[in-house]
Amino acid sequence: MIEHYLSLSVLLFCLGVLGVISRRNVFVVFMSIELMLNAANLGFVAVARLHQSMDGHVLALMVMAVAAAEAALALAVVILLHKHKGNLDTNIFSLLKG
Repeated sequence: MIEHYLSLSVLLFCLGVLGVISRRNVFVVFMSIELMLNAANLGFVAVARLHQSMDGHVLALMVMAVAAAEAALALAVVILLHKHKGNLDTNIFSLLKG
């Protein structure tokens, strides 16, 4: 049974990596990163369930807190990029250097 949860976690993580690598839209890249974080949470909880401990649950809660902060900052960056540049292409980040 645990193999199903872990294989789903790996599949979701791979889909997130594929989304980060293949997409050019900043919003889709951030959503793919969130998918990867949730896949890691699923893996943490599944392994914690296997070992009958709460460590994975606590780690998943900490990852969710970090993901919430990352989502807030990412959304602010996306809104500012769209406001100033008009599109959400990842090539915009090279214009932010100076």
